[in-house]
Amino acid sequence: MRQAKADTIVIQADAETPAQATVYFDGACPLCTAEISHYKSQEGGDQICFVDASQADARLGPNLDAHAAMRRFHVRLPDGTLVSGARAFAIIWQTPPGWWGAARIARIPGVIPLLELGYRLFLPVRPILSKVATWFGVKPMPQHRSDR
Repeated sequence: MRQAKADTIVIQADAETPAQATVYFDGACPLCTAEISHYKSQEGGDQICFVDASQADARLGPNLDAHAAMRRFHVRLPDGTLVSGARAFAIIWQTPPGWWGAARIARIPGVIPLLELGYRLFLPVRPILSKVATWFGVKPMPQHRSDR
């Protein structure tokens, strides 16, 4: 393994590496669940594999543990490259046609570092925003709902 960037890890692809991008998300977070549900519902959403990292049996692959996957947005590319943060969002935005504009903007030199700064500022307030989202009826993945 070699460290390419602070938030990008390049690994050897193996037999368990999927033929499509894999998104790892915190299914116990209502805000995260709403976002992932949106991506899934978009045209092209079926071209992305979504893994709820909060599940005990989640298959996260090499170099990613559940704690890291739930703390920060991660995407594993088909070649095994693991990307997180703003770069991971920019990769996902390339798939649904409705997000191509955001993907194009993200490719402008200097934009990813700005998006990453915004993402890092967002992370500490995510639990608060997630709680506020529940007041508006946003719920975590079904297996995490307290009403079950």
